[in-house]
Amino acid sequence: MRAAILLLCFALAACSSGGLSAPGGSPYAPYGGRGDRTISEMELGHRLMQAAEYELALRAFTRSAGELGFTSEVLMALGTANLGLGRLGQAERQLRDAYDLNETSPDIANNLAVVLMEQGNTVEAAQLFRLAFALDNGNSVSIRDNLRKALAKLENPGYNAAQEEAYQLVRRGSSEYTLSEYP
Repeated sequence: MRAAILLLCFALAACSSGGLSAPGGSPYAPYGGRGDRTISEMELGHRLMQAAEYELALRAFTRSAGELGFTSEVLMALGTANLGLGRLGQAERQLRDAYDLNETSPDIANNLAVVLMEQGNTVEAAQLFRLAFALDNGNSVSIRDNLRKALAKLENPGYNAAQEEAYQLVRRGSSEYTLSEYP
């Protein structure tokens, strides 16, 4: 009897398509394990940044660095995540390294300028905001607003742009980050 049940189990298992994919019409997303990723670690990190999950984003960007190397985009993402965590020294180093690799990226120049503004280095930040604005041909509203705030602070050192509104970080792609308060 046991042999018949065991044989029946093996026969039924052979009929299965195997794997962990969701059946048709299931409301749950299919999952195929770690090797079957549908999005890159960079995209995952960007989504986590939008959700203000900076520590998790930093981990995703670090894994991406293992896959892609320390490209300007990866360094910018790492620096931006560290900025979100309030780690201004690390963020500045990573964003400066990204800027050294790609001096023509308005996004990198903008995000480095945001770090410098947070550190109180308004003069250098304003120069980088000007550069970012010029590299972007004035197309980014976020960069224009950041430049406006930095120039206002240069003209009036008592001006507090943080009270008015937060500086905005930008990323490559369709989304923008807004830097408000640290967690």
